[in-house]
Amino acid sequence: MPQSPKANRGPSVGPQNRRALIDAAREVFAAEGLSAPLSSVAKRAGVGQGSLYRHFPDRTALAVAVFDENIAELEALAERPETILDDLLEHVIEQALVSTAIITFLTANPDDERVIPLGDRFRHVAERLIARERTAGRLGDHVAAEDVLLAVSMLAGILSRTPAGERRATAKRAWGLFHAAFAPR
Repeated sequence: MPQSPKANRGPSVGPQNRRALIDAAREVFAAEGLSAPLSSVAKRAGVGQGSLYRHFPDRTALAVAVFDENIAELEALAERPETILDDLLEHVIEQALVSTAIITFLTANPDDERVIPLGDRFRHVAERLIARERTAGRLGDHVAAEDVLLAVSMLAGILSRTPAGERRATAKRAWGLFHAAFAPR
């Protein structure tokens, strides 16, 4: 018996398909790296490749959508008055443990017009927490937002090259180095 083609449910499922594609991309890129076939993302999301390309015309657009959600989580974290820089770094480490391929890709493309706003948003989060940490006396005056951005970029880079089973320990060691470098002098 021939299989009947999937019924086209029309544009009303567009938001669901987009959500499924972002979730699938996060999983596929974490498991197979950013060079994984986009057809794997579409298949995992349960949509056709046409739907994938309607929502995300290229790999960068898809990576930006995934990273946009990561930044939104960090922004929400920074909104809470009790959040400190350690909380930010811990959250970034958790994201990096899952999304090393995406972070590496985006940090390698900082001049892409789609990537620049994400960097600006992260810088704003870092600046907000740096000010809070200075006021509390936990951060040296020598630390600038660029230092935090560099630390995060370095962390993402090393975690992307570290075997999955060793990433948490490596991140913890890096965190110790950041603490020493960022402490008041």
